[in-house]
Amino acid sequence: MKFLKRLNKPKTTQSILPFRLNVLLVIVFVLFALLIGQLAYLQLLNGSKFQAEVERSDKTVIAGNVPRGLIYDSKGRLIVNNEPSSAITYTRSASVKTSDMYQIANRLQKFIHVDDSNLTSRDKADYYLAKESNYKKVTKVINKNMTEEQLQAEPDRDEYRRAVTYVKKQKPDLSPAQLQAAAIFAKMSAAYQYSTVYIKNYQATPQEVAQVSEHQTELPGIQVGIDSQRSYPMGDSMTSIIGKVSTEKQGLPDNRINELLAEGYSRNDRVGTSYLEQEYEPILKGSKSQTQISVGTNNRLTDSIQKYKGEKGDNLNLTIDAEYQKKVDQAVHNTFDSARANGVTQYSDGAYAVAINPKTGAILAMSGVHYNPKTGNMTDDSLGVINRTFVMGSAVKGATVLGGLMSGTISPENSVLPDSPIYLPSTPVKKSVYPIGTFGALSAQKALEFSSNIYMMRLAMRMGNAKYVPNSYIHIDDDIFQKLRGYYNQFGLGIKTGIDLPGESSGIEGPTMNSDGIVKVGSALDESYGNYDAYTLIQMAQYVSTIANGGYRMRPYLVQSIQKTQDDGSLGAIVNQTQPQVLNRVGFNNSQLNVVKDGFYNVVHGNGGWTTAKQLANVKPAIAGKTGTAQSFYYDPDNPYNTNPAQTITLSMVAYAPYNDPQIAVAVVMPNLSSEKGEYNLNLVKSMITSYFDSDTKDSQ
Repeated sequence: MKFLKRLNKPKTTQSILPFRLNVLLVIVFVLFALLIGQLAYLQLLNGSKFQAEVERSDKTVIAGNVPRGLIYDSKGRLIVNNEPSSAITYTRSASVKTSDMYQIANRLQKFIHVDDSNLTSRDKADYYLAKESNYKKVTKVINKNMTEEQLQAEPDRDEYRRAVTYVKKQKPDLSPAQLQAAAIFAKMSAAYQYSTVYIKNYQATPQEVAQVSEHQTELPGIQVGIDSQRSYPMGDSMTSIIGKVSTEKQGLPDNRINELLAEGYSRNDRVGTSYLEQEYEPILKGSKSQTQISVGTNNRLTDSIQKYKGEKGDNLNLTIDAEYQKKVDQAVHNTFDSARANGVTQYSDGAYAVAINPKTGAILAMSGVHYNPKTGNMTDDSLGVINRTFVMGSAVKGATVLGGLMSGTISPENSVLPDSPIYLPSTPVKKSVYPIGTFGALSAQKALEFSSNIYMMRLAMRMGNAKYVPNSYIHIDDDIFQKLRGYYNQFGLGIKTGIDLPGESSGIEGPTMNSDGIVKVGSALDESYGNYDAYTLIQMAQYVSTIANGGYRMRPYLVQSIQKTQDDGSLGAIVNQTQPQVLNRVGFNNSQLNVVKDGFYNVVHGNGGWTTAKQLANVKPAIAGKTGTAQSFYYDPDNPYNTNPAQTITLSMVAYAPYNDPQIAVAVVMPNLSSEKGEYNLNLVKSMITSYFDSDTKDSQ
């Protein structure tokens, strides 16, 4: 019984404890085995994968800017350069906090001076709120009337927006040092992850560079580098043709931002924004450098390795000789100053001139001044040659005559038309500048020499099958405008020339029908002698070049070639040479062309009493051309609905030389003069042609 009692006696704690320990040891062993297995899985089987992921996260490739290509004139003179300067930059790391940038800005302002005059109230508020204690203090005030539920539901950006509004109203008083830091902070804030912005990219002094370099360990992301600004060694006379490059602050232009971002640009990249800089942006920009940066656990840059040094932009060699350009600029200014001194510019808006190689289309010079008759201010406006339109007057008559010849209305053997004035019902007499009855009839050659408006109107009437009874009745084909403009277009009048610059105008066409749906006969007759539609001066140059070279409408161009830059900065190989491009061949034959060429020669060398440009007869080499005088009206932007505007005169001329082997063609216009006296158009043409042949400009083309 005692034995049985011992068997049934409960187990003591001492007997149970070893059992439980054994169980725990087994569990621990199993857990360690599982942990070792997981580590083996991660390290042995997938170690390389996770290592690559870590490296990918810690290493990032950033792009760096390279110098833009340079621009040279036709003689190899440097006209657009990059002026290098030391720069202080900031590269923003991943996950960097606003408070970090606040501290960096406060440190950096001790070593450099920046312009803080353009700080906005928003810039100041952002800087003030970047200090955590300031932000907490402000939010405590602006949130005191809000419930916990409202605060939880409100996005952080809305709270920050309210904080900014509060600070802007309070206008915190910032010390001079804080204003400097705020200006630096604003620039740093413009950077996005791993992008680089310039804190000070021009006028950084050697002392500032040395100070920043010495304290770089205290300034994470701040580096010393090199920047460059566009400079113009030959002066700024061609800057309106060359165009502008945006600043780093301006970044990409709003109207092209999506397009440029898709091409790999960053928002703060500099980019050509107008004219040659814009047109040839893909050539001039080069390819960015690529640098792999390593970022430590504290988001500081720990290392950088250049993977690709980038490639400088290619250079442009222009067709323009800078020295000849200066002479044309001076001639335009002198001619306008002369007109101004003679008191005939009270309504004028400037003067414009262009010279072109008629055989190739290469632009030799392009110049203009825009004048404000109310303020007396005068500004360079070379681009007015391609984007301003004027009613040019009789200078277009060569196209009218060739249109009549090509249509079969007249022929080289029989081009005589009566020179009697035209009397339309309820309309002032339509005549030429000389007295009625001066000529009974004229050939095409004489009509050009004497600039007969009557001849051109009679020619248009025949082309339009007009039925005409003086003072009583006239009817003309409804397509007369289409006929005339069709011929003008063949010469480039009224259509874009294709010049390698953005912003070219196509001209202005007047309405062809009146309110009753009837063709405007009087306007069609005005069209025939150049007193209706408006053209650009580059179109006039293309038109006269087409006559000078025998009928080939050439595309005008400013860039002769594109050239590489060597690593040492010297010029490299030519990678593209512009080839002259024929846009169309006008369909006249040589005998028809000679009618107009003879007329153009007689405009200068004829001996009639009404020969319009005989003052140029002594110019060597001999000139051929056509003068133009158009009746116009002054448009007052402050009184656009004036029903009685002042009448003005627009003087123009197209010409080429030598007349028997043209090497240069020119077109000039002086709009809205109060008098045609003074021969300003003739004087300008004379100066342009003589200065071209007095120099060795022609040898470079």
